[in-house]
Amino acid sequence: MKLTHIFEAGTGFRVLETTERSQTGLLTLETGEASGDKPSRHEESDQTLIVLEGELTAEVGEEKAVMKKGDAVLVPARTPHRFINTGKSRATTFSVYARPAFPPDKKSE
Repeated sequence: MKLTHIFEAGTGFRVLETTERSQTGLLTLETGEASGDKPSRHEESDQTLIVLEGELTAEVGEEKAVMKKGDAVLVPARTPHRFINTGKSRATTFSVYARPAFPPDKKSE
């Protein structure tokens, strides 16, 4: 068993755990940062994202919504999506991917 304290996992995006059927990831964005310059998509993976702290604007498909601590969203496979920290403090999210979406050691600062 591998334990990770998510608030000590660093900044940017990082994969926490990967199995044959699923994967977990942590995304930490400072104010004004986004998950990418343009929307991304996972061809074979559904993503469930939960906001652990802070505030984000979620762009999922053609829809936009503000997400706050405790909010969750499901991003179906092949759906363009992007998350932007529009709040006044750091935002941290936890995601579960049903089928792994990234290499097990994926990390970005």
